[in-house]
Amino acid sequence: MLRPLLCITFALGGAAAQGAAPRTAPPAPSFRFLKEPPKGLPKMPAPVGYEPTAAMFELGRKLFHDGILSGDGTVSCATCHPASTGFAHPAVNPPGVHGNVAERHAPSLFNRGYAPLQRWDGGAPSLEAFVLQPIGDPNEMGSSVGEMLARLKRDGDYRSAFRDAFAKPVDARSVQRALATFVRGIVTGDAPYDRFLRGEVAAMTAQERHGQWIFESKGGCWKCHTPPLFTDEGFHNTGVGVVNGHPEPGRAAVTKDPKDRGKWKTPTLRSVRLTAPYMHDGSLKTLKAVVDFYARGGNRNPHLDRKMKPLDLSEKDRAALVAFLKSL
Repeated sequence: MLRPLLCITFALGGAAAQGAAPRTAPPAPSFRFLKEPPKGLPKMPAPVGYEPTAAMFELGRKLFHDGILSGDGTVSCATCHPASTGFAHPAVNPPGVHGNVAERHAPSLFNRGYAPLQRWDGGAPSLEAFVLQPIGDPNEMGSSVGEMLARLKRDGDYRSAFRDAFAKPVDARSVQRALATFVRGIVTGDAPYDRFLRGEVAAMTAQERHGQWIFESKGGCWKCHTPPLFTDEGFHNTGVGVVNGHPEPGRAAVTKDPKDRGKWKTPTLRSVRLTAPYMHDGSLKTLKAVVDFYARGGNRNPHLDRKMKPLDLSEKDRAALVAFLKSL
């Protein structure tokens, strides 16, 4: 039996054959208690050590949108991960406290509950570890876990909410679990691509199907952006962030292995049309720019992933590949 999931679901509009009426915009986030993930996605891995509940989810949703987690009360999780832009931020570096900005682009939170490691460099070993890290970052929330807990304990509404959700007073582990339960509910699936795989031929246009062929054949995109989550959850050096042939530390900052220099986590392509700009540094503004980057083989450097090679893609191929990405 599938574990019940608390999910914010994004369905990417009704399917349309080429020449038919355009797809509708995705609906606003809905908060629902689901017994299984959206069609096309696997079962969500269960968290270790606790059973998520509706009360945890609602508490996590409240915390996610509340500036009380930050030192000056102005920055919430939703500041960097707004739902309207796919839980990513539309700026290259999202804003933090006191006019500061985050070190890296804020990636989408879609389907992050499936990932064993979090952050662009994999520096968070679990979702529970990840959700507390921004609190102590001086460029993001500019506080500390201790100060954040003191603020929550002074708030009568939060004291009641934590007792309801966890049957105990406010503590760091409960904050972790509430926020992680909420983030595990941020899922997106049942896209035109998934409907096409289920036999709804009209769910994808001819151009999108051509793009799928490019993705799965000479584009080789699937090797790192592996369906159905469209990420291998691995780390690769594609040359993003390379300056004069020298890559940033990337994954090597965590592993201390020189071979990992310039490697960054493979982001999901699910609902990617909502989450521009792209890459860990926000350097590529459009999906067309992303396709062009890969078509030329990325940026050369001593640690470039061996999968990165120039691709023979016509302008028609590139446009089709962008259309396919938007169908996810």
